[in-house]
Amino acid sequence: MKHLTKTELLGSSAVLIRKGDDDEPDAIVTKALADLTKTVDERLADIEKKSDPATLVARLDKLEAKGNRPQGTGEKKDEPTAERKAFAAYLRHGDKLAEEDKKALNVASDTQGGFLAPPEMSSEVIRDLIEYSPIRSFASVRNTSADSVIFPTRGDITNAQWVGEMEPHGESTITFGQREVEVHETFVDISNRLLQDAPIAETEVRTALAEDFGKKEAEAFLWGTGVKMPEGVMVNTAIPEVANGHAANLSTDALIRLMYSLPQAYRSRGAWAMNGTTLGILRTLKDTQGQYIWQTSLQAGQPETILGRPVIEMVDLEDIAANQHPIVYGDFSAYRIVDRLSMSILVDPYSRARERITRIHATRRVGGAVLQPARFRKLRMSTS
Repeated sequence: MKHLTKTELLGSSAVLIRKGDDDEPDAIVTKALADLTKTVDERLADIEKKSDPATLVARLDKLEAKGNRPQGTGEKKDEPTAERKAFAAYLRHGDKLAEEDKKALNVASDTQGGFLAPPEMSSEVIRDLIEYSPIRSFASVRNTSADSVIFPTRGDITNAQWVGEMEPHGESTITFGQREVEVHETFVDISNRLLQDAPIAETEVRTALAEDFGKKEAEAFLWGTGVKMPEGVMVNTAIPEVANGHAANLSTDALIRLMYSLPQAYRSRGAWAMNGTTLGILRTLKDTQGQYIWQTSLQAGQPETILGRPVIEMVDLEDIAANQHPIVYGDFSAYRIVDRLSMSILVDPYSRARERITRIHATRRVGGAVLQPARFRKLRMSTS
């Protein structure tokens, strides 16, 4: 660091000396120089203090500590909003909710009444559904605020043709259509003995909702009739079937035929679906080289594979039996799931009050349908 002299600190500063009637010139000059010297000494001391290595190290430590803090948005994410606080109180106390809490909630438009769950909770319930409804991990999922969504469909690939430069162009035979995916309503009752004692009531309710809704929709995505519920993959009659060749015994050859009956573009994105019982039997099958066709995953987070393609375990699929369909292979992105994000909650503390149980009615809407049946194949347990 460069040290400054007193002269340099003074720079071009001018000293104004006023002479009184009784002042001696020497005394005036001496006093002015003394005052100026004191000022310069104080400034030098301040500069030396700021330049002290210990002070600089302390300042650098503070800056480093500040820079190492996790970056945030300025919001306290752990601090619940007024709406979430009011909703937690509603779960505990029902219609005995304080007026100020009621004002923080949105009234549901459903005929049963109640309040809308906070958007964060609705999104978290949908996220947790994957654990109980595995088809969600492979299907195409969309969100909506409408009662139904219309999607365009395509019957087949285009009929492309080679033509000469001056020859007339023929027409392709591709067929287009549309499919309306209605958003149907489901509801569950939750008997929650631990509701009042739970440290986070919303978490307890959310977990129960995800489990109940997940199990119901997982079954509907496979077997739903499409009337007041989603349309399931297994009830779609447009999906082609492949015969196993035997009414009771699975064969490796049948699985290979099933897989390669799909066009290559769909086959390369396909996945197997079956229940745990069928999967247990299939794990014992070998190819002509004596190798198991089922392969465990060597990487965390990656699914098991059969003939190189991932496996989805769906508990609601049929067991192996004559004329049943225990296995489906296909590109499950051709199955469209539509979630309506809003979810209404009605707390009923009276129906089972004698049992000290709070019943919670939750209503959410979900739709599902097969948009392209050509992307799926079902294995039928039959000889032909």
